[in-house]
Amino acid sequence: MALTADLTAAGLVREELPRETGRAGRPSLVVRPESARVYVFALDVGVDRLVAARVGLGGTILDRRETVRRRGAFSLEEIVGPLASFARQMHRKTRPDTVCVGVAAAFSGGVARGDGVVRFGPNMGAVDVPFADEMARRLAFGLPVMVGNDANLAALAEHTRGVGVGCRDLVYLHGDVGIGGGVIVNGQLLGGYGGFGGEVGHMVVNPKGRSCGCGSLGCLEAEVGERALLESAGLFGSGVGRDAVRAVVDAADRGDIGAQAALSRVGDWLGLGVANLVNIFNPEMVVFGGMLREIYLGSAAQVRSRLAVDALPTCRDTLRLRTSALGDDATLVGAAELAFAQVLADPIEVLARAGS
Repeated sequence: MALTADLTAAGLVREELPRETGRAGRPSLVVRPESARVYVFALDVGVDRLVAARVGLGGTILDRRETVRRRGAFSLEEIVGPLASFARQMHRKTRPDTVCVGVAAAFSGGVARGDGVVRFGPNMGAVDVPFADEMARRLAFGLPVMVGNDANLAALAEHTRGVGVGCRDLVYLHGDVGIGGGVIVNGQLLGGYGGFGGEVGHMVVNPKGRSCGCGSLGCLEAEVGERALLESAGLFGSGVGRDAVRAVVDAADRGDIGAQAALSRVGDWLGLGVANLVNIFNPEMVVFGGMLREIYLGSAAQVRSRLAVDALPTCRDTLRLRTSALGDDATLVGAAELAFAQVLADPIEVLARAGS
C-alpha cells in the first residue's frame, strides 16, 4: 500500500472504482498506470534490426522507430547513431506535461553487470563495447542508459507481461542468428555472478559438432541457429534473417522433404537442449521466442520426442511448452521493464531528478 501511495502521489498511477464487480459490498479500488504521462525509451539492438520505442508505464508502446542493421564488421556508430536519432525524434513529439524517466537497451550479447559494457557478442562481432556510456552521451537526456542481454530481458518481459504471467519458474529461449536464453527462478531473473547468466546457446550438446562463433564446437546455437537450419535445408547463401527461417518452415508445411528434414534435425538438437535445461532447472514452462517460435512450431514433434527420452519424468510431466505472447516486441518490452525498475524502487526521487 505504501508503494501505491507513493506512485499515486508521483502521478504514476491512479486509483479508480472497477467498472463492474457483480459482488455485494464496497468494491476495492483498481490501480491503473498513467501510461501517457511517464515513459522510458526502450532500445533493441539485434543482429539484423535496430528498434527504439517510447514506452509508457505498464508496458504500453506509445511510439516506435525501426531500421535494418546490416551484417558485417561491428560499428558502434552505426548502432548508436540511428537509435539516438530515433529517440530524439520521438522526444520532440511528446507533450510538455510528460516526462522521460529512463533509458534501457536490450543487446544481443553478454553484458557486464552494472557498467553497460558489452563484453562479447559473437554474432555481431562486438567485444568490450562501451555501449551504455556512448548511448547516454549521444542522447544527452541527462539520464544513464541501462543495458541487458536481449534474451534475459525478453524472459523478464514474458514473465511480467506475456505468456509466463503467474509462472514463477520458467526458461525462455530466444532465437536470432544464434540462441540466447533467460531463466526465471522463483520469480527472479537468474543473472549470474558477472551478469552473464542464461547463455544457454553456448551449452555444448554435440562435442564433435558444428563450429560456433564463440570458438567452441557443438554449442546449442551452432546446431539449432539460423545457419544450421539454412545449411540443412540447402538454402544457406540464398537469404538470411527471420524471413529465410520462415521460408524453410513454410516450405516444410507445404510438404517440401528437404525443409522437413532440416527442421527435424534442428528440432532434435533443440529438444536435447531443452531436456538438459528442464533437468537442471525444473521449470514450469519453457517459452520459445524470436525465430525459435517458428522453428519450434515446425519441429514440436522432435522436441517432445527428445523430452520423452532425455528429460526426467518428474521434471517433464508438469512442463508446459509455449511460444512467446509478446512476439518480436519481447526484447523491447523487457528493456522498458529494466528502465522502469529504478522508478518503481524510488518513484519520488526519480521523478525529482527527471524534472530538475
